[in-house]
Amino acid sequence: MKPQLHLEPPGGARSILLHSCCAPCSTAIVECMLDNGLRPTLFYYNPNIFPREEYDIRKAEATRFARANGLDIVDGDYDHARWLQQVSGLEHEPERGARCQECFVCRLMATAAYASRHGFVTFATTLASSRWKSMEQVDRAGRAAQEAFPGTQYWSHNWRRGGLQERRNELLRQYAFYNQRYCGCEFSLQARLRHEEERGR
Repeated sequence: MKPQLHLEPPGGARSILLHSCCAPCSTAIVECMLDNGLRPTLFYYNPNIFPREEYDIRKAEATRFARANGLDIVDGDYDHARWLQQVSGLEHEPERGARCQECFVCRLMATAAYASRHGFVTFATTLASSRWKSMEQVDRAGRAAQEAFPGTQYWSHNWRRGGLQERRNELLRQYAFYNQRYCGCEFSLQARLRHEEERGR
């Protein structure tokens, strides 16, 4: 069932630049925004994703979702080598550790930069919709990006509440999205494979 939520973006903005980490995490958020008369533009910037084939599949699914809803989607640059430089020294950090924090900063800085250049005041992200992510880390990254680009406003909102998590699962089945099995980078992939190996023992 579709949740009936009232959204109040900062400053009453109606056009939102929404950083989309993937199609599944975007579904219920976008639907809720549209139901509230908001117009999100999806910003697909995820240079953390590895390998390139995985990135292309996820980007194609995000594009399919955007087009199905008549929305614009911006294809950010894919520079995994540069992302690796940014998280250098943090390769062995656990999930939700310092590497994830730096990854969020990287992606939301790019989002705020795009917002600043293209006339968006308010930006948000789907990153915190996943229960596997730290909402506190995502919000710290969003606030840092806002401070780095004066004139932009980061919209912090708990996208897991109000039935949105359940609606996300319904929409995931409805759209038959590609089933992602790890966060995105090679380090999260290795952690996933280790977990599966341990469960198989």
